[in-house]
Amino acid sequence: MFMVNKLKVPGLTITATRLRHYFRNMDSKELQPPSCVRRMQLLQREQFRKSIQVPRLLMPETHVQRVMPLVKKFLLKMEHLHPVRAVDTSREILLHPTPVKDWESLPTEALQKQEITAENFSFSELELGYENWSANEILKSVLPLEEEGLTSYSRIGHIAHLNLRDHLLPYKQLIGQVLHDKLPNCRTVVNKASTIDNTYRNFQLELICGDPDYQVETKENGVPFEFDFSKVYWNPRLSTEHERIVKLLQTGDVLYDVFAGVGPFSVPAARKRCDVLANDLNPVSFHWLQHNAKRNKCLPQIKMFNKDGRQFILEELREDLLKRLLNTDTTSYAIHITMNLPAMAVEFLDAFRGLYKAEDLSKLPSSVTYPTVHVYSFAKGDNTKELVRQLVESNLGASLDENLLQGISFVRNVAPNKDMYRVSFRLSQQLLTTPKEVELSRKRCAEEEEEELVAATKVKCV
Repeated sequence: MFMVNKLKVPGLTITATRLRHYFRNMDSKELQPPSCVRRMQLLQREQFRKSIQVPRLLMPETHVQRVMPLVKKFLLKMEHLHPVRAVDTSREILLHPTPVKDWESLPTEALQKQEITAENFSFSELELGYENWSANEILKSVLPLEEEGLTSYSRIGHIAHLNLRDHLLPYKQLIGQVLHDKLPNCRTVVNKASTIDNTYRNFQLELICGDPDYQVETKENGVPFEFDFSKVYWNPRLSTEHERIVKLLQTGDVLYDVFAGVGPFSVPAARKRCDVLANDLNPVSFHWLQHNAKRNKCLPQIKMFNKDGRQFILEELREDLLKRLLNTDTTSYAIHITMNLPAMAVEFLDAFRGLYKAEDLSKLPSSVTYPTVHVYSFAKGDNTKELVRQLVESNLGASLDENLLQGISFVRNVAPNKDMYRVSFRLSQQLLTTPKEVELSRKRCAEEEEEELVAATKVKCV
């Protein structure tokens, strides 16, 4: 929980968090890196050195403990800089130049009660260097002002993963070096070299700084994972979505994970003692899926397959689901199907149409609970939510009106005008026993009959 306070400073009203960093250093010209570093493409750390004058309070060491609470909100805070420094036998407290312009900027009455007067106030010379600025501050001072800067990057274990826009490519070596220097435990910086367009949907990576070591260990929502980032798909921006689905599951529920990857849905579900059938086409992902299931000690709860998603639905899912529908009380647990391959998952939805013959499910009670499908999809355009619905309905060959459960949920923005959504809907006996082609044929016939009826009515009216 963060405490937000309002600070009152002559000429300023500033919102602060936890009595820390009330004043942004980059808003003060004195505290910005030298202007000569702008558009630097090869990192030259010595070019960041500069000497400035900052306000300070100089006092005996015995006074520091009593004075600090009075000036805490005015302290100068920068990387690798302690605001209290020894000067001979005395101590100086460095203050931020934005709120402190002179002695009167400080709580003078309270300071005077502690025997601190205007005589203790002065300006001190301070040497700043590359080490005193954060990665964000360094990059803001270097990259072109007229273009969008580095807005985000991902951390996966010891790897920093970038997706640089074209205008930043001339600065990629510098960006990589700065992140390598500044991010804790960062040993490898990579840039996404191409879009995800191959069969196994892993990134093509370009090493821009550090060691070519792509085997990582990371945690997501408290669950440890290990994998080779260069050969599998992993996106830490999906951690909230993974957690959201796993929280829907209770002990004893069933999860069919059609595009499981290294297990961000399947492994946490198995840890909750759900029955999991997990599948992925990529043999490397399948290897790490097995590894992560073993590492998390949930192998008894999970069966894993290395197949095409459609084949998995038509074989393993079909057989296992039929046994559960026929032989167990499905009202006592929930069944979920996750399909997280947003570039093409909707194209697999037709595999559920006619998955069974009508007689296979004819003896099921009306109370039977059919699976909930969570399918993910991208959409690009103005009304992306409606586009996603159309994509799902077109590939499923049916309207979602009756079966739509949690609606169409926004997951994240992927690019300008390109969004990712989750569509959650429930399968039904009709969907599972009626081929898509038959459904569409019936729909066309119904539309033709309606058109004929309208035409006949018009003739009678004439």
